[in-house]
Amino acid sequence: MNEDQNPDEELNPEGANPQDGHQEDALDAQIIGEDQEDFDSPQTEEGETITRVTGMYREWFLDYASYVILERAVPAIEDGFKPVQRRIMHSMKDLDDGRYNKVANVVGHTMQYHPHGDASIADAMVQLGQKDLLIDTQGNWGNILTGDRAAAARYIEARISKFGLDVVFNPKITKWQSSYDGRRKEPINLPVMFPLLLAQGGEGIAVGLSTKILPHNFIELIDASVKHLQGKRFTIFPDFPTGGIIDVTNYNDGLRGGKIRSRARIGQHDKNTLVITEIPFGTNTGSLIDSILKANEKGKIKIKKIEDNTAADVEILIHIPSGISPDKTIDALYAFTNCESSISPLGCVIEDNKPLFVGVSEMLRRSTDRTVQLIKE
Repeated sequence: MNEDQNPDEELNPEGANPQDGHQEDALDAQIIGEDQEDFDSPQTEEGETITRVTGMYREWFLDYASYVILERAVPAIEDGFKPVQRRIMHSMKDLDDGRYNKVANVVGHTMQYHPHGDASIADAMVQLGQKDLLIDTQGNWGNILTGDRAAAARYIEARISKFGLDVVFNPKITKWQSSYDGRRKEPINLPVMFPLLLAQGGEGIAVGLSTKILPHNFIELIDASVKHLQGKRFTIFPDFPTGGIIDVTNYNDGLRGGKIRSRARIGQHDKNTLVITEIPFGTNTGSLIDSILKANEKGKIKIKKIEDNTAADVEILIHIPSGISPDKTIDALYAFTNCESSISPLGCVIEDNKPLFVGVSEMLRRSTDRTVQLIKE
């Protein structure tokens, strides 16, 4: 090393000052800090407010999820209604004079309470009418057996059934709240004096959760309510409007993890003809026939032709070739077509503005206790 050479220069052959690196690091940190400050700033130089995507997820999405769960998809445990169903029933009560009203008129009246489109209200009303419990219908309301849709809302009519008037409404004990625009009053919950949710069933997909409560038999629900009031144990199982045969071994009281199997009722019309007289819940004759034809194309079963004679009752004739065993064909229909389906129930309801996962037995107990309380009021 040269005696006149500075030792630092040997370490920095290009003659750079060792402090220059620290200055560059400090400058980089300053630049990054300024960029971060600009990123976090709620306003630009032009004065426009910036909302970051992270903020949208953190605040807006939570609000949206809560709204869908509480106000659209999941029924309340108190009366068994989703908000749109409750508002439809309230609107029908407003319009009720004993005569039929056009469904389009009811839908328009319901829009005073329900801040969504007319199509969603009409679909919800058709589903209520097809359950044949609260609404007395007139006209073509579709067919749950064939999957045919209802006629347009301007062509069909409805009024509240006698049963609905007796068990759903009582203005004296109904608690009210302002509608979405503050112009009218709507019920918080209707004073339903019957386990309506279990009788009708309910299904909805919200954000982060869903519900699937299966329908139950009207008479069996009443008998179970009486047993509860007598302090006796009871057990209830689903009962489907489409009929069929069900295996409820793993029903699990309608809680998460339960499962039931639903089968079509298949009989032998003659030695070469099978007849389906009841179908599994959640299917219709159209989708059932399509699944049979697809199984035939794949060689899973052998059939000659299918006749659909369904009207008020299901009647599907399946003609099989000579020499084919009817019993083996029935087994194949259950194995390879929609003649057998699996359903996973999930009991989720709204209580005190919170989702509650509860079994059907507990739903019936709470409904019965609430009915007693309403009668006392």
